[in-house]
Amino acid sequence: MSAKLYATVNSASEPLVLERSGPKASWVLEGESTPDLVRTGPGMYSLVHRGRSFRILVLKHDPEAGTVRLRIGAHCHTVKLEGERSRLFQLLGIDQAARTVIRELKAPMPGLVLKLLVKEGDAVKKDDPLLVLEAMKMENVIKSTGEATVKKIHVQERAAVEKGQLLLSFE
Repeated sequence: MSAKLYATVNSASEPLVLERSGPKASWVLEGESTPDLVRTGPGMYSLVHRGRSFRILVLKHDPEAGTVRLRIGAHCHTVKLEGERSRLFQLLGIDQAARTVIRELKAPMPGLVLKLLVKEGDAVKKDDPLLVLEAMKMENVIKSTGEATVKKIHVQERAAVEKGQLLLSFE
């Protein structure tokens, strides 16, 4: 059974398609032969592909984000890896992380609400700023963790709040 992996290099518009014939087989570019890849040290590899030799250094691997930062020769590249399922969800517009629905926002710490940045009825998306909370003489911009519509604002500007106090409700 063949598996596919999609590798987007430096935010290119089209990913490279990698495939392998079995769970222990090497990943290869779709339709090409297996490259000569040898591990030469921790995070270091030697690759011979299409008659050319490359030295590869893995600078950072972030499995949670699905990215790998590589240096190939003198150039650095960021590669985003996606499996077949996540690629299909993305193509169909079913990006579940961005569509997380939130129901309420509670104060993450005691403080003073300096400014409300939304009003009732506003639609918010992930990472949209909602309010500014001052705590220990520092201003903290509290952002949305998902998509929603502001249903009710439970605090006023210049109001003191306690940790865990309900600030906003969403629908």
